[in-house]
Amino acid sequence: MAKEESGGRGASTSPKALKQYIQRFPQASVLVVGDLILDHYVMGRVSRISPEAPVPVVHVESESLRLGGAANVFNNILALGGKADLCGVIGADESGRLLMKELGGKRSGRGGVVIDHDRPTTRKSRVIAHNQQIVRYDIEGRHELKAPLQRRMLRYVESRLRELSCVVVSDYAKGVVTASLMSEITRLAALRKIPVVVDPKVEHFGFYKGVTVITPNHLEATQAAGVHGDDNQTIDQAGAMIRQRLGCQSVLITRGEKGMSLYESDGASWHLPTQARQVYDVTGAGDTVIGTLALALSTGAAIKDGAILANHAAGIVVGMVGTATVSPKQLSEALEHD
Repeated sequence: MAKEESGGRGASTSPKALKQYIQRFPQASVLVVGDLILDHYVMGRVSRISPEAPVPVVHVESESLRLGGAANVFNNILALGGKADLCGVIGADESGRLLMKELGGKRSGRGGVVIDHDRPTTRKSRVIAHNQQIVRYDIEGRHELKAPLQRRMLRYVESRLRELSCVVVSDYAKGVVTASLMSEITRLAALRKIPVVVDPKVEHFGFYKGVTVITPNHLEATQAAGVHGDDNQTIDQAGAMIRQRLGCQSVLITRGEKGMSLYESDGASWHLPTQARQVYDVTGAGDTVIGTLALALSTGAAIKDGAILANHAAGIVVGMVGTATVSPKQLSEALEHD
């Protein structure tokens, strides 16, 4: 049975010690590989139902574009003070141009972003009224990336490894993360003893063998393990099964309002209660978790301390509407309120 952590922090780890990791975040250099997504938000208000169909009529007040998927993980790492680079795919379309514009000067070059002329740039449009999501519509292609583009991505990963402290794989099952890409990334990173952290998709669980940490949410974890329920005992069972099956060092299961559960290779496990004070929007919270965890591991934190920092960061970001990021100052202050 996993140990409960009251307040989400073990007695051995003080806020002061955790803050020292945050202070070292600028020394980290993380490469994020995965599905690049353009998040499109349409904000408005509803005052009537359409006479054409029983649906709300949204009076649009504003629109915005934000970085999503792997690009949001990249953005979270930068916001927390770390150095980051990005490797993924866009289409030869307007959304791809807009995504690159959103990246703007955040990247020193664009060598890691390749163009696939056979797929659209993944774009998720969310219509939000009164802080509630009314509808979401997606434009995407989910077919597997062709071998020449996979090779281009791998060459880029290999060219960057010498400078990296961590590799993050952000898998949204849009075709970029394949079995062959994943096995090569894992092999190359292992040669240089660089941790590989994966935000997974259930249908790809078999791809992630031998990675350092995998961060499924509780639904992904129970589906992958073939168990049912979200009580501690069921999650314990799922965590142990996934860790054993994949041979990864740790499994960190995010559980929404129930916090997180961590399973380590030595059999130790922990339940970290949520740090969220109010929940407006869980969009992108997993991106914040994996970005924070990657930075913590990059600066020498033990996986449990990394999980505690990620838990606090997630608690901040779910209190904001839309894909959001956390600053080092916000994270440091959150540790004081634990």
